[in-house]
Amino acid sequence: MYRAIRIPPEKGEEIREKAIAGKFLDITRKIRKLQTKEGAFLEIPVIEVACEAIEGFPVIEQENPEFLEIPASLKECLKGSLSETELAQVPSGWHILGGIIIVSIPENLENKKILIAEALLSMYPKCKSVVRDLGIGGQFRQPERELLLGSGTETIHKEHGCFFKQDVTKVMYSKGNLEERKRMSLLGAGETVVDMFAGIGYFSIPMAVHAKPEKITSIEINPESFAYLKENIRLNRVEDVIIPILGDCSQAAPEGEADRVIMGYVGTTHHYLGQAIKALKEKGGILHYHETVPENLAMTRPEERVKKAAELLGKKVEVLETRKIKKYSPGVLHVVVDARISE
Repeated sequence: MYRAIRIPPEKGEEIREKAIAGKFLDITRKIRKLQTKEGAFLEIPVIEVACEAIEGFPVIEQENPEFLEIPASLKECLKGSLSETELAQVPSGWHILGGIIIVSIPENLENKKILIAEALLSMYPKCKSVVRDLGIGGQFRQPERELLLGSGTETIHKEHGCFFKQDVTKVMYSKGNLEERKRMSLLGAGETVVDMFAGIGYFSIPMAVHAKPEKITSIEINPESFAYLKENIRLNRVEDVIIPILGDCSQAAPEGEADRVIMGYVGTTHHYLGQAIKALKEKGGILHYHETVPENLAMTRPEERVKKAAELLGKKVEVLETRKIKKYSPGVLHVVVDARISE
């Protein structure tokens, strides 16, 4: 018996992500859209161990299931084109944003990069381009990437029911921050929020779409990211919630009006803690402070920096939680501190 959850299309991404998190998504079958007398529905395939109902939607027996063709491994695709030594160095992982495959290729496979790109596109025929990742750099943390094969580097990535238009060679989009973006999408209902390093809307968009704040002031200094921020506000139809501001948040952030401040940038974020605390209402509010930090200091230095900045402004701090987001680099973690600032 093949089982599936039949749901309205607008619940598709949410239920799919729950199925992945709960490890009951059947990855051998396609997610299918169908039209019935009752309207349009999606069928999310699930394995036998799934509950009888998920989020209030019954699990049904699926008729005429459609199966996915599982792509061969990249090494299998490249056998005969690369030597055994070269095959041993072929990347084992990559990520897909919208219709673009992003992959890191070792320097010693430089002369084989197009072959690798061709193999990846053969594995993922719905993708349109392959881009080589060469790292990040500069004040704006812009990616260094090379288009290897395909029709362009701009795409629309869908995540948690939100759309993010971007050019993958111009702006960063971290797949490792997925859980944090989902968490933030549940916070801020009815609040006034300031997003100090908004980027293309990483946190502002999910919060505006799902939590329905009163207002989000989203500040971004990079003109290219800002252009996509405005586009994503339009794509997600949250013009009535998000106010985009192009500028340096140390000068552009409002003072004394926020219930919640998001500091989602890493690098020099601590230099802006004073302005972030000033952006909160006089009575206080919640601060989400991100930092990259050596592992041995992960649970101390970020909290100490928040407390020191608050103390300089005569404010009190209650640390609600300090969470590890992901490994940023060898020996370095990306963490976020949730803190309540008060008089």
